[in-house]
Amino acid sequence: MKTQLKSGLHPRNRHQTPYDFDALCQRTPELRPFVFINEHGTLTLDFADPAAVKALNRALLALHYGIQHWDLPPGYLCPPIPGRVDYLHRVADLLAESAGEVPTGKGVRVLDIGMGANCIYPLLGTREYGWRFVGSDIDPVSVKAASLLAASNGLAGQIECRHQPDNKHIFIGIIGPKERFALTLCNPPFHGSLAEASKGTERKLRNLGKVVTGAPVLNFGGQKAELWCEGGEAAFLAAMIGQSKAFADQCLWFSSLVSKKENLPAAKKGLAQAGAREVRVLEMAQGNKVSRILAWSFLDEGSRATWWSGQKR
Repeated sequence: MKTQLKSGLHPRNRHQTPYDFDALCQRTPELRPFVFINEHGTLTLDFADPAAVKALNRALLALHYGIQHWDLPPGYLCPPIPGRVDYLHRVADLLAESAGEVPTGKGVRVLDIGMGANCIYPLLGTREYGWRFVGSDIDPVSVKAASLLAASNGLAGQIECRHQPDNKHIFIGIIGPKERFALTLCNPPFHGSLAEASKGTERKLRNLGKVVTGAPVLNFGGQKAELWCEGGEAAFLAAMIGQSKAFADQCLWFSSLVSKKENLPAAKKGLAQAGAREVRVLEMAQGNKVSRILAWSFLDEGSRATWWSGQKR
């Protein structure tokens, strides 16, 4: 019987096939109590259960990426691994266009804006490509938790976690005057208010076949700064685009996830006004879920090509 592939994932994504729960439980036994056989006779788990989702993430990170220690403070965002690593693979291909091949090693510096307590992009990026990361966050608890994850997995020298004390700034206070980054990443707050975030959670739970009574429990967790901000994704993107121009020569590519397709036209208009030389929209899909990465550079093609000549890779 041919194994069914997950449609839409990048070819280098390790999660092309359904989860191997036997292997995952063997590597991380604490996952086993959450796994059961469904009505179709296949192993699965309750994806509406926050404890089950966290145990699955811990097992995936251990089995596929050698991340032996991973945990979260209560209530913080627990990210889906296949989609997060897909972002990294897509932007790695973008870097390869000017580097000549997918660039690897510590000479490739990446800034993760809003890394969260989960520190997921830096952890995956160091394991998949050997890149060096700076992660920023406005929440001191997230910075402390992410720093602990980096240190406990022997990556303190490769992942630096910085606190952003001013939530009006995205790059100022994080990028030093002489620092250069090949890439910036961001998974911006999706919702415009707590009420909107709660409605989104209720919708997800209903899709998972759960009856919602009272305040919904977030199966993937999330704090205020992780889930919503004033004006939602559109406002955050506009601020990021406007502020990125001041660091035009210090970053090869800026990028952000864009969950809502209707936010793209305004973002593209903002990029044109800011003077971006190159704008890309990289499509991502996992099953029926479709999202995209918006990437932009203020450097012309020649400058992007020569960027790597001064980098140690």
